[in-house]
Amino acid sequence: MNEGNLVLELIKEINKLWGPVYPYLARHIEELYGRREGTAIEIGPFTGVIFSLIEEGIGDRFVIASFPFGMGAFFIEQAKEAGATGKIEVVDTDPSLSGIEEKSVDLAVFRGAFFFPSLFDADLAAVYRVLKPGGLAFVGGGFGKYTPDSVISHLGKRSRDLNLQLGKVEISEQVLRRQIGESRIPVHAEVIDEGGLWVVIKK
Repeated sequence: MNEGNLVLELIKEINKLWGPVYPYLARHIEELYGRREGTAIEIGPFTGVIFSLIEEGIGDRFVIASFPFGMGAFFIEQAKEAGATGKIEVVDTDPSLSGIEEKSVDLAVFRGAFFFPSLFDADLAAVYRVLKPGGLAFVGGGFGKYTPDSVISHLGKRSRDLNLQLGKVEISEQVLRRQIGESRIPVHAEVIDEGGLWVVIKK
């Protein structure tokens, strides 16, 4: 197996492993979003919480902005398994979100955004660009504040191993704030460290 295919297989495994986390993470996102309608998008390779958003009725249109290339077919298969075929549009894109229209998204979720520099560089300006006025983006990483310790401990070791194989790095809140400043998004972005390290962008 070549390196590119190995990376895809590791990403697929971690997405499946995190299945039990997604309903709790969706609850955290719903609390911040505060609405039940709108277009929801999940960005990047670490995708899965969008299926819980559908199940909980959070949003009425759903898009996966898929990268790196090769993950799209996996997400289509995941949608079939979740009974969400026809509810989710999978768009092959890149960190600049090419192919996603400006001001077309009410809720954007981008997990793993800052922690895998060997895979991609998160583009906060692109995330901001696709948000509608009044939209919200939840960008970062972690289990969210509602995931029980029992769920975290069950998958923790394997999750750490997979993350290390994918080149995960730890970053501080200070470094994250600097990245936000460098992105020059024209709004205040709140950094929260409850249940991980997240940036909440409100347009």
